[in-house]
Amino acid sequence: MIDRLDPVSGAHFAFTDRWGGVSAVPYEELNLGGAVGDDPEAVAANRAKAAAALGLDPGQVVWMNQVHGREVAVVDGPWGERPVPEVDAIVTARRGLALAVLTADCTPVLLADPVAGVAAAAHAGRPGMVAGVVPAAVRAMIELGAEPSRITARTGPAVCGRCYEVPEEMRAQVAAVEPAAFAETSWGTPAVDVTAGVHAQLERLGVTDRQVSEVCTRESGDHFSYRRDRTTGRLAGYVWLD
Repeated sequence: MIDRLDPVSGAHFAFTDRWGGVSAVPYEELNLGGAVGDDPEAVAANRAKAAAALGLDPGQVVWMNQVHGREVAVVDGPWGERPVPEVDAIVTARRGLALAVLTADCTPVLLADPVAGVAAAAHAGRPGMVAGVVPAAVRAMIELGAEPSRITARTGPAVCGRCYEVPEEMRAQVAAVEPAAFAETSWGTPAVDVTAGVHAQLERLGVTDRQVSEVCTRESGDHFSYRRDRTTGRLAGYVWLD
């Protein structure tokens, strides 16, 4: 159900697949997205199951209202009764507070500086990667005391460059901003590799401790993919610090 990475540093990273939940078709099973048309009770049950598997209190997980932008929110606790803001990255200096990002082809980016006690989660789709949401998240971490050389970065399951077909004009526009995102599909048409673009941005910022998931969501039947299925659920990435 969950691919969990726990380095000895005390930073915790986790990425879900689609199994082990209660949602019905076409959201089966572990849909964690609350704005895709699924039964809200099923989503709440799934979030509780995922949190329990990670040893987290589901009420203490911070989610975002993601809009494919570059806005960042600094948080020190759950939103409570406040509206969930439209942001694509959240950053915290509170140890033990879990941050979550939802995806179904976009690149989930989890970041942590265990020494400074600063963590971040970012949603990097094509528009967000081009807009610079990940560099914005790193800058927000630095303002809280993080150092790029100490940041550990993990990117989770996402559509790969071999499968993310786009018009030639769009590929050119993306590559003009981030050349590393230039790609070609396995069938020889223009494509964009968002994850490669994210890692290039992190490298330029001085983040050297980076790992990338080998899972392509479009190719994997174990993961939700909007490009493959359109109406589908959402995966989640979680990050927190001891």
